[in-house]
Amino acid sequence: MNNLMQGMIDWIEEHLFDDFSLKNLGENMGYSPYYCSFTFHRMAGISIKRYRALRKIYLAAIELEKTQQKTIDIAFKYGFSSQEAFSRAFKTTFGINPNAFRKNPSPLQSYVKLNINGEKGGFMMDISQKLKIENLQNKMNEQFDKDILNILNGQMMYEEFSNHELMGKSDYVPFNEAMCSNDTCYPIFSDEFNQLRALGHEVSLQDYENITINSLKPLFVKQYKCIVLWFGEDMFCQMNLLTMLAYLDQVNYSGKVFFHMVNELTYDVEEIEVMPEGYKEIYQQVLIQHQLPNVQVLPVTYQGIKFYLEYLKENEITIYIKKHLKMSQGELLKNLFHLFPNYGLGDTQYLKMIKKIKEEKS
Repeated sequence: MNNLMQGMIDWIEEHLFDDFSLKNLGENMGYSPYYCSFTFHRMAGISIKRYRALRKIYLAAIELEKTQQKTIDIAFKYGFSSQEAFSRAFKTTFGINPNAFRKNPSPLQSYVKLNINGEKGGFMMDISQKLKIENLQNKMNEQFDKDILNILNGQMMYEEFSNHELMGKSDYVPFNEAMCSNDTCYPIFSDEFNQLRALGHEVSLQDYENITINSLKPLFVKQYKCIVLWFGEDMFCQMNLLTMLAYLDQVNYSGKVFFHMVNELTYDVEEIEVMPEGYKEIYQQVLIQHQLPNVQVLPVTYQGIKFYLEYLKENEITIYIKKHLKMSQGELLKNLFHLFPNYGLGDTQYLKMIKKIKEEKS
């Protein structure tokens, strides 16, 4: 079955710019069009149509950033009937129109070709990326005289950076949270916030403070000239990033803030300066009121917000779990990690979802 699925993915990628036909796909795979469509959706968690649309709009965005091709030519290349249709699809996906993105490229959440036989690996520190991170850090140190706080997304990234000594003499702390899960409130890191988050995570207030709040102590007690936020591109990381930017807005932080978007498998890094102003309202709109923000945010954050709002209701992950409850828990978790990297969820979140769905079915 995996070989059939990978064969379909390879064929779709080879014909990404052609007029797609389920009939042609079926003929090349040796199965009926219906069976191909059913199998793809069952194994990938999304339809062929959605997979092709996501791949094409992502590749189009890369061409907008990296080439000088006219927008209309890129639109036609990727199968859009007009520049206007392309602009609508682009803004729906990234929260920004193509011309604005081209003038000011910003980090995007990637949507790479599926590899159904691959497995979610651990951290793989490529030496070239290690040097790139060290160079970024040296640049920051020279500019701000080491008066910098690096905030890393979670304990695992913190330990990886620590083991490789990537931060030099700068301060660095982990943000040990999963803001995409459970209820939250405002102000951030208030007594009410800490109690509510502890309740959601099913830990004592003392344990929550030991794990999350105490780790951030330098943020609360020292004034830094610069804060660097090291977060990934997935929904999990982006909701954490959103919370941290909202906190900096909440306390009227006046120093420089940089977002270093880290690919947590390769450690490739994109850097962009961000302004925290306005993020406390965005935080409340998204994480408390559960709605899209009424102002523009970074494209990668916009993508993360859309995934988050989908995550709160019946979504492609819950549909996939319901169809595969007979699978062993270990195999199901492995598939969830591999098929839905854009959500960035961990064991804890997936196990809660599986448990809830099993209870609803019993």
